Amino acid sequence: MSRSAEIHRVTCETDVRVALALDGSGAGERSTGVGFLDHMLDLLARHGHLDLDVAVAGDLQTGAHHTAEDTAIVLGQALDDALGERRGIARYGSATIPMDEARASCAIDISGRPYTLFQAELPQARPVGSSMSSPRSSSARSRTPRS
Repeated sequence: MSRSAEIHRVTCETDVRVALALDGSGAGERSTGVGFLDHMLDLLARHGHLDLDVAVAGDLQTGAHHTAEDTAIVLGQALDDALGERRGIARYGSATIPMDEARASCAIDISGRPYTLFQAELPQARPVGSSMSSPRSSSARSRTPRS
């Protein structure tokens, strides 16, 4: 059984294509137009041993939020499809790991109910040519309907 999926989603703001193979080696290309997002997707693929191709065209002139949101939605849909009936998979998992000057924690429930809680200290976006401002706390909750 191949645990893989391909999803294509087009909105008014973005055009997102994701190909995901769960039993991979970290191969693939990530091109969202948002450097930090590409970096995080690279890490996800490498450390998760996932083959992951992500291609996004979006309205980056208004900011990266549509690109990040729509990429996450499509990646979640691909993961859901690739997991299939979820036979032999533990429903819950969690990890806390040290990463340079940060501590990252993640808890996941693959029950199929879509929900995200994201909390981080992030620098505010800055227009080209301006100086970087201090970090601010960010907390976002999202409940995205399944298609």
